[in-house]
Amino acid sequence: MTDTRRRVKVYTLNEDRQWDDRGTGHVSSGYVERLKGMSLLVRAESDGSLLLESKINPNTAYQKQQDTLIVWSEAENYDLALSFQEKAGCDEIWEKICQVQGKDPSVDITQDLVDESEEERFDDMSSPGLELPSCELSRLEEIAELVASSLPSPLRREKLALALENEGYIKKLLELFHVCEDLENIEGLHHLYEIIKGIFLLNRTALFEVMFSEECIMDVIGCLEYDPALSQPRKHREFLTKTAKFKEVIPISDPELKQKIHQTYRVQYIQDMVLPTPSVFEENMLSTLHSFIFFNKVEIVGMLQEDEKFLTDLFAQLTDEATDEEKRQELVNFLKEFCAFSQTLQPQNRDAFFKTLSNMGILPALEVILGMDDTQVRSAATDIFSYLVEYNPSMVREFVMQEAQQNDDVSKKLTEQKITNKDILLINLIIEHMICDTDPELGGAVQLMGLLRTLVDPENMLATANKTEKTEFLGFFYKHCMHVLTAPLLANTTEDKPSKDDFQTAQLLALVLELLTFCVEHHTYHIKNYIINKDILRRVLVLMASKHAFLALCALRFKRKIIGLKDEFYNRYIMKSFLFEPVVKAFLNNGSRYNLMNSAIIEMFEFIRVEDIKSLTAHVVENYWKALEDVDYVQTFKGLKLRFEQQRERQDNPKLDSMRSILRNHR
Repeated sequence: MTDTRRRVKVYTLNEDRQWDDRGTGHVSSGYVERLKGMSLLVRAESDGSLLLESKINPNTAYQKQQDTLIVWSEAENYDLALSFQEKAGCDEIWEKICQVQGKDPSVDITQDLVDESEEERFDDMSSPGLELPSCELSRLEEIAELVASSLPSPLRREKLALALENEGYIKKLLELFHVCEDLENIEGLHHLYEIIKGIFLLNRTALFEVMFSEECIMDVIGCLEYDPALSQPRKHREFLTKTAKFKEVIPISDPELKQKIHQTYRVQYIQDMVLPTPSVFEENMLSTLHSFIFFNKVEIVGMLQEDEKFLTDLFAQLTDEATDEEKRQELVNFLKEFCAFSQTLQPQNRDAFFKTLSNMGILPALEVILGMDDTQVRSAATDIFSYLVEYNPSMVREFVMQEAQQNDDVSKKLTEQKITNKDILLINLIIEHMICDTDPELGGAVQLMGLLRTLVDPENMLATANKTEKTEFLGFFYKHCMHVLTAPLLANTTEDKPSKDDFQTAQLLALVLELLTFCVEHHTYHIKNYIINKDILRRVLVLMASKHAFLALCALRFKRKIIGLKDEFYNRYIMKSFLFEPVVKAFLNNGSRYNLMNSAIIEMFEFIRVEDIKSLTAHVVENYWKALEDVDYVQTFKGLKLRFEQQRERQDNPKLDSMRSILRNHR
């Protein structure tokens, strides 16, 4: 018994037809008593635990793809793949599988992928192979019909694929494509379109490797330009050769990596732009194409990640003041695409990817880029920042707190020398970009507000025995950042109504209020101290006078969130500053109109009545009853008055209250 250990990754195909990484380990083959047969075993390289134990069944169809992949199905909806680090390891395990199944190791698939009918089985016995017509112009229609007729049957698809592989048929078809183009033979080009599209639906890696090779891929794309359904051919090759330019922002020394990037871009382009949208029937027939792109991307990210010189040069040039604007934009766009590629990785691979970027100094680099004037560069940098926040908000929080500490130390020294420290913190840069977004729809501001909300969300903060991230980060945020976030609100609410009430300002203030409302709900004493000390609620309620109903409702929602906490500190602040006045004023100005403003204000008072918040009930009735007593289309205000009178009756006659409790207990 031979036991060849090779480094592999184990993948399983999930319900969304995406490959999930199950871990990295070493594969061996050997007899397993429990399974009664030769089996594939993968033990994790981290702890030696068993990642995979799979019997090599004599009837299972194993496929070898791209020299380093073996793929098979264990059950109807359970596909597995082993991705080998080295071709030699893949070849050895493949030989083992073929040995068990009695197959020649030179094949790329060990069994027919069949679910064939009895009739097809009979055909199979009588005709062992499928004979292709000779590859000539006059027989293109016949070839196209043969391909189309083979697609519905798994057995005929398999035979057709083997015939295409064995006879080097694809290259002969592509030679005919050149002849047809030279002769402007449109009918022949239409047949070639149908043939090549049909070959894609055969779903065979061996055929894809020929079609996507450097010498063939552009001709394959050329064939797919001549869709018979279109009056004019598409110009995909022209786009790929003239419009789409491959820019090496940092020179890539590895020719294999460079070729892999070209290939992946073109294959992705074929999938997204060239091939027609697959029908439900065709969707699963392109699964190997999805897998081809997926594994290529994993490989590209891995190769770039391991090239330390490449990444060092990338970050050095990004942050170098001497780098010109055009070059910097290319560098940032590359980094953004690199991060987008990483989304195809499995969680543990993505961890390693972002740790590498973090160690290379991606956050200080982003801070430099976000401080620049170029809006396109800033936009790309924001996208990269969003990948980092979504992946690991704690890493970003730790960086900004360390930065604040360093800034404080520098500021102390500069204060002694009477110099001002003008360094802006990364998180404040993000807030400033949100506030200064020039887009009328505030698309960038909405994205940045979402990132800020993730960063200040205690739900994703860590707690350890000796320190809690929540306490440290929120202390930092309210000391260093909150004043930047509330600056536009405070600047616009110095009078009885908003000083600027245009649509864009209203949208921005609505975003700020949304974040502040989130803070009220999740931050308890930090936000409470801030609101009471800075008199924030009074300033927010100025926005009730805005001509934009959505902004007035945002202000009301903020107050409703505070009242919903039933916190007497907030209640005393509201009563002391008479902060129901703007709400009652808005209610009266709204008149008898039955709209969202009317309903929202009534709901707030109804909440106070139902929850029996005594201090607020007394305050509202004592100060605003005359303005509200005529409202009789709801019983809310009369109910509040009744609560207030019952409350006063108890205060005036405490014996009555104690008698009620005695009777209640006796009952």
